[in-house]
Amino acid sequence: MFRPLKPYQLAVDVSVAIVVVLVALVLDLVSGLMLIGGSSTGLLPVLCIAFVLVAALSLRRASPGLALVAVWVAALLQMALGLPPLFVDVVIFGVLYATAAYGSRLVMWLGFASGLVGAALISIYLIVPPLVRGGWNLTDVFGQYFVAGLAAWVAATFALLLAWTVGALVRTALRARANREAQMRAQDEAFAEQQRTTIARDMHDVVAHSLAVVIAQADGARYAAATDPEAATSALGTISTTARAALADVRLLLTRLRHSQAEGPQPTLADLEALYAQVRAAGVALRVDVDPVPRTEPPAAAQLAVYRILQEALTNALRHGDGGAVSVSLAWRAERVDLAVRNPIRLAQMAADARPNPQYVPGEDASGSGHGLIGMRERAHLAGGTLTAGAASGEFVVAASLPLAAALAGELA
Repeated sequence: MFRPLKPYQLAVDVSVAIVVVLVALVLDLVSGLMLIGGSSTGLLPVLCIAFVLVAALSLRRASPGLALVAVWVAALLQMALGLPPLFVDVVIFGVLYATAAYGSRLVMWLGFASGLVGAALISIYLIVPPLVRGGWNLTDVFGQYFVAGLAAWVAATFALLLAWTVGALVRTALRARANREAQMRAQDEAFAEQQRTTIARDMHDVVAHSLAVVIAQADGARYAAATDPEAATSALGTISTTARAALADVRLLLTRLRHSQAEGPQPTLADLEALYAQVRAAGVALRVDVDPVPRTEPPAAAQLAVYRILQEALTNALRHGDGGAVSVSLAWRAERVDLAVRNPIRLAQMAADARPNPQYVPGEDASGSGHGLIGMRERAHLAGGTLTAGAASGEFVVAASLPLAAALAGELA
């Protein structure tokens, strides 16, 4: 029933209502409109009507429905006392405006109906009493009162519905502004969610790859500590370097999370050699074939996608491979880049893959519901390309094809 208003808004509404009604009362007193038939009707009834109208105008925004009821009470009381139209009746226009601008749908249409019914009552009230006093002279009825009544009805309908229409237009403008604000908030939330997803994916790539290298080096150092102390020392050095690099990347990602404008540098093709070196330092025989090589500088989006996909694919090879040779192939063509990462699968995994699986889809990893494979597919999809990951001929193969034109269009957009 009551709309939430701030205290200063309610204070403004009450102050405006008191000022408007006081000014209208002064005009009524000065013009002598409270005299009918040469005799005064008294000031008390007019003050009562004014008090009700003050309440109606004060509630016009807080409760348009109650304000409309108060206006009807004042109007009916005014007609029952036989008072002529007063200056304080201007409050009616403000209340009709408020019903259309701030009221519920029901109150809005009740305000519209009140405008039509009120205009008809005004016309009847202005015509019937003079007819009663004049003895219902038919000549006067059709020659004078009918025309005057029709003119009064048209004028009253236009004035009352004009106030209601202005309120309806304001209502439309307010709703359009609220919709724009809601749309902007939704866009901001969607962008923030997208940023969080991107950062979470990058965090997974960085931490998972670094931890895989650290675990492999730690296992190697533990086995080599007794027989080859130098190898253990080298492994510990690799662990330290990898951990520091991962810590720096995590700090960069956290900075981006705290400050959305601080994007920071993204990995490029120049960082691939360091990635390969980390994998080789973990004791994995890595072979990299690049044919053909890129003739021009690839788009930054394509470089980032290639780096992250290779990083995750090599991390999976370190985790789930049998320690055998891992091969990486890159083909930078004119319109796309094709990449593939192959690593042998453990015998236990091969046996599991050999068992019948009704949910197995060729070219897809039967257990590929992890975040890593999902992240690789999402990166390939965002770059406009495709990615498949699955077991084939005793190897786990990750293959992707990324169009360079789509990546360049994404950067230009």
